[in-house]
Amino acid sequence: MDFVFTVCDNAAGEACPLWPGQPMTAHWGIEDPAAVEGTEMERQAAFNAAFRYLKNRIGTFVSLPLRSIDKLSLGTKLREIGRSEGATRPAPKAG
Repeated sequence: MDFVFTVCDNAAGEACPLWPGQPMTAHWGIEDPAAVEGTEMERQAAFNAAFRYLKNRIGTFVSLPLRSIDKLSLGTKLREIGRSEGATRPAPKAG
């Protein structure tokens, strides 16, 4: 693995396991749509929003110039992506 992204805020404060290959990590927290209470329409809207936030972040990630960017700059970009629209809180410093 080259990258590991956490999206659950509960995972943000936990010690991450040792991943094979020591990948770069970043926290991309979003509200847990499964925790939303309300009407069926409100719950569906929460899942749609979570999907949209993750889709946008993944799109931004795959558009990065991975072959030409240095590791420090890449880590900064990954944390910036985690602070984009829909972020639940400021991301903790990631590897």
